[in-house]
Amino acid sequence: MVPKQITLNNFLSYREASLDFEGLHVACIAGPNGAGKSSLLEAMAWAIWGQSRVATDDDVIHQGTLEARVVFIFAQGEQVYRIIRSRHRMHGSSLEFQVETEGGYRVLTQRGIRATQELICHHLKLDYDTFINSAYLRQGRADDFMLKRPSERKEILADLLKLDQYDCLADQAKEHMRQAKAAVGLWQTHVDQLTRTLETHQSTLSSRTILQDQLQTLDQQRQDIRRQLKHLRCQGEQVQTQQRQLELKQQQYCHLTHLQQQTDDAIADLKNQIDAMQQVLHQAEEIKNGLQQLKTLATEETILGQQFQQYQDLQTKRQHLSEQIEAQTYPLRTKLQQLQVRRDTLEDQLRELYPVLQKADQVNTAQMQLAAAKSRLKHLDSLQLQAEPLLQRRRQVQAELQTEHTLLKSRLEDLDSTLAQMEQKQVRGDQLTVSAQEIAQTLDYLEQRRAYQEQVREKGQERRQFMESLQANQRTYEAQLTQVDQKLQLLHHPEAICPLCDRALDAPHRTLVEDRHRLQQQELREEIIILREQLAVTEREIQVLRQEYRAIEAELELYAPMLQTQGKLEAQLSTQTDLEGRIRQLQKERQQLQDCLTHHRYRLDLQTELQHLDQTLQSLAYDDRDHALARGQVDRLRWADIKQHEIQQTQHRRNRIKAQRQTVINTIATVEAELQVLAQSPLHHELQDVLAALTQLNYDGNRHQKVRQAIQQAQTWHLHQQNLDNVRQKYPQQQSNLENLLAKRQAQQQDLAELADAIHQLEQSLQATDYTPEKIKQLEADLQDLQQQREVLMGRLGALQQQQHHVEALQAQLQQKQQELAVARQQQRVYQELAQAFGRNGIQAMMIENLLPQLEAETSHLLGRLSDYQLHVQFVTQRTSKRRQTKLIDTLDILIADANGTRPYETYSGGEAFRVNFAIRLALSRLLAQRSGLALKLLIIDEGFGTQDQQGCERLIGAINAIADDFACILAVTHIPHFREAFQTRIDVAKGHNGSYILVSS
Repeated sequence: MVPKQITLNNFLSYREASLDFEGLHVACIAGPNGAGKSSLLEAMAWAIWGQSRVATDDDVIHQGTLEARVVFIFAQGEQVYRIIRSRHRMHGSSLEFQVETEGGYRVLTQRGIRATQELICHHLKLDYDTFINSAYLRQGRADDFMLKRPSERKEILADLLKLDQYDCLADQAKEHMRQAKAAVGLWQTHVDQLTRTLETHQSTLSSRTILQDQLQTLDQQRQDIRRQLKHLRCQGEQVQTQQRQLELKQQQYCHLTHLQQQTDDAIADLKNQIDAMQQVLHQAEEIKNGLQQLKTLATEETILGQQFQQYQDLQTKRQHLSEQIEAQTYPLRTKLQQLQVRRDTLEDQLRELYPVLQKADQVNTAQMQLAAAKSRLKHLDSLQLQAEPLLQRRRQVQAELQTEHTLLKSRLEDLDSTLAQMEQKQVRGDQLTVSAQEIAQTLDYLEQRRAYQEQVREKGQERRQFMESLQANQRTYEAQLTQVDQKLQLLHHPEAICPLCDRALDAPHRTLVEDRHRLQQQELREEIIILREQLAVTEREIQVLRQEYRAIEAELELYAPMLQTQGKLEAQLSTQTDLEGRIRQLQKERQQLQDCLTHHRYRLDLQTELQHLDQTLQSLAYDDRDHALARGQVDRLRWADIKQHEIQQTQHRRNRIKAQRQTVINTIATVEAELQVLAQSPLHHELQDVLAALTQLNYDGNRHQKVRQAIQQAQTWHLHQQNLDNVRQKYPQQQSNLENLLAKRQAQQQDLAELADAIHQLEQSLQATDYTPEKIKQLEADLQDLQQQREVLMGRLGALQQQQHHVEALQAQLQQKQQELAVARQQQRVYQELAQAFGRNGIQAMMIENLLPQLEAETSHLLGRLSDYQLHVQFVTQRTSKRRQTKLIDTLDILIADANGTRPYETYSGGEAFRVNFAIRLALSRLLAQRSGLALKLLIIDEGFGTQDQQGCERLIGAINAIADDFACILAVTHIPHFREAFQTRIDVAKGHNGSYILVSS
């Protein structure tokens, strides 16, 4: 994949940005921390695979916008493709895939994002995991592999090589093996059940006559109970009729009582209204005085209103004069500030140019050294053309010999492991009795774990109920908080009314209401925070209980297989006699492999060719380390040409800045003189006169506001006058209504007395009968019990009749189950061997052992370029145990060899460790790309170079330039200034008010 162009809209820190990769071979993406350098690279991965470092999909959208969009154009082989991916906060994601043709872009988009994504991966031949571990060295992941323990590094290699497919195969084999074990246990259980059924067959058939006699007795009892039920039900119908009449009378009595209560309430309400009317009639004189006071306040408000109008006119004139003065002086003050800033900027630029001009003598010396270094490099380049094909062939021969040696060694280790397992199986015969006792103890332990699992489940249910109550409380508080927020929003309106009394709000009352609601809002938020903390704690407790429940469930899976282990132990004893012949055969093969490895009797043709290549290279006397030193010296001194050109440009720039600074100083003096003239204009004198008139008017706004409030409060006297007129009209009518209600209550009391007599007569009639519903319920219960007993007896009788036929069928199945049991045991052994072969110590370990020599050779070659051929890498896969010197432990130690000897990676400093990390990551990238069947054309290095000094950075740059021919595009990300200056092509990333932006310079 070779990038052509990328366009970003509202992606992470970018609003609008575009970058054209045409002509960019080796480029540096530079900028301060947080400017958006990594976000530009993340946009490529997000456009192709829809994955990035963010936690959720919507996090890629620029803050404050609704949609993010990335358009990425790249070349793959002979074709040019374009991907358009977007993400909307409300409408989700969209993806388009197109290919360039002579008539424009042709659409390849499929139905659905998933189908389109699969088509992109098919054309690209690269998934996201392989990309970030090969072409894209992501920020902060340089030492992931190195900082792991030696025992964990093989697991990381397995993940990078996608060996998890073998783990899936191993899991499938184990699952089939467990199914076979379960089938054996099930069939053994069937055999035991058939045996017990056959033993009890004769005794169960003799009980058939007894069951028939019991059925006849039950039928006679059922007929007697039915006759008693019929008689009681007739009596029950008569009692129900009387009860219905009693209920009807009682309902009428309750209804009439309710009507009487309503009449009493109406009489009380009417009396209260008459009393209130009398009080209003007594207030006539007070209402008359209030209306007179309202008239006096209205007169005073008219006088204050006239003064307020004069005050407003003077204030408007003062504001108008101030705006005219500001309009005259503001442009001059703004221009003066801009000129002062320009003058300071020019002086800062002059100071920044001074360090560059001081390096003139140093640059001239470096140019003479560069000419001598180029002459020596030309001579070594000619020798390299002769030696490079021989060196390449030598590395290939060594790799093939190492591969053959690794295969033979792996086979030898497999034989040792197989022999050890077989020898262990020989001594297991004496341990079978002990194993049976251990199985019994294990079953007791599993029973205890099952009881404990039930306790855990009950505890989880209790926690979930508590969590539901907390969620209900949270929803209640959130609803109340929403209502308070709505009330606060209504209070912000200029014409808002009080939410309690529906009156207009003045300034003090509005502040009081807002403070009360804000206090309530704060209390609700604190309650919600407390509930959320309790919910988080409860959720963690539920997670712990769930994990414990699953752990116990995993342990209980062994319960069923344990029941059948005794039969399996007997089968294992029969296989011990076949092991001796197999062990002798494997020991003979092991001796042959040991002889080949000890005396190097393998691939003799390659060993002869290797000796011939060594002699030829010795005659040429070419040393790639001397060549790398010469090339590094030329690369280190190449900066002299760039610096010489930079010094010349700096001198011209300094002269130009000095002339600009003098012009700015002259302009500043002219602007300051103009501001002094404007300070004595007639507008200033007129503004002083307006301020004096305002003082003389002496308008009191507080008194005016108090008069308005008093008038507003006195307006209620008009309402009191209207209320007095209404009372005088309605008072005679209310007196008449009270007399009518008193007559109606007397008639209702007479009807209640008649209903009470009828209810008493019906209650006496019901008490005289001896019928009770409990008798019917008891007889029905007895009849149901007899029916259940009869059904049980009928079922047992039918079972006895069918049991004979069932046992005969089970006898025929017994022989078939025994045959299936033997087949299942054979499958169990096969799947067990497959699980071991697909496991971490099988095929996966062999593939990693084959990969390590290639990784070591590639890493040492790259590390030599970075360290002036002073460092070399060695991977050690086995070491001797500290406790037992004869035991070997699988590991993956990384040893670094330098001029002082060999020592572990962990003992090196930050700068040296970073070079080792960089070399290993780059070597892994190449190997992963080769395994994916893809030629790696793009390399992105998003790593921190802060641990490197000046010389270390120059070596890193030299290594990047040395491998530049292997890639179509190399992008290096940094924020270090001197690292940035070493690249001829730079992509500067900065952040402004509208987000990050990109500038390309060369």
